[in-house]
Amino acid sequence: MEGLNFNLIDISYLDLIISLGLIIVAAGISKWQGMYLEGDLIVGAVRTFIQLLAVGYILKYIFAFDRWYLIIFIILIMIIIASLTVTQRQKKRTIELPFIVGFAMTAGSGITVFVVTQILLQIKPWYEPHYLIPLAGMVIGNSMNGSTLAIDRIDSEIKSRKMEIEAYLALGATARQAAGASIRAAMRAAMIPTINSMMVVGIVALPGMMTGQILSGTSPLIAVKYQIIIMYMIALSVAISSYLLTNIRFNRYFTSDHRLKEESL
Repeated sequence: MEGLNFNLIDISYLDLIISLGLIIVAAGISKWQGMYLEGDLIVGAVRTFIQLLAVGYILKYIFAFDRWYLIIFIILIMIIIASLTVTQRQKKRTIELPFIVGFAMTAGSGITVFVVTQILLQIKPWYEPHYLIPLAGMVIGNSMNGSTLAIDRIDSEIKSRKMEIEAYLALGATARQAAGASIRAAMRAAMIPTINSMMVVGIVALPGMMTGQILSGTSPLIAVKYQIIIMYMIALSVAISSYLLTNIRFNRYFTSDHRLKEESL
């Protein structure tokens, strides 16, 4: 069975405005409990409304225009915004950090999306936006979260293991050998959320794309198959991105002759 005879209920703009009541209730709970998150909730809700509607109209135009350079441009914009977001969340912001993050996420997401769209699914043309943009968006979004955790953890690990690292260096270890435990801990921190999601997907939670496909009338079995591939894509992308990030980031803490930079701590 390729699909279901199912008519998706359209949502009017009035329905969207009424749904803001859900956020108002959440903001009320925040106010009641003194969490002071009501402002962020309201701003986040408004941004969600505006951003997603804007994206919807842009994607409608791109799908109709169907030009490869526009699709690549959209994906590059996603990576740039994700890189800047990761950088803004860090306590130690360096000039090169957005470029490092952008490189790592481009490599991780690019390899993963290429393998799936061109080798597994073999979409034609290769830039088919209905496949490329949603898949790239999900992979980049999860790589962004993994990258944020990886950088934050490598920074805190090297700082907390300062004495241990200096002991290794004093014994003749290279910077990479001395920072090995910190790098592994950072990669582990980046990968754990993805692994946790894989452990409970379909049991505790139904992922967004799978739910969307089912709501649109796609057979649940087809939706499940796509979701399985997406979970594997996310795992590989986060693994590659976190590996590149941690192995590049740790260098800022060491000199070329394998000494720990005190000023970097």
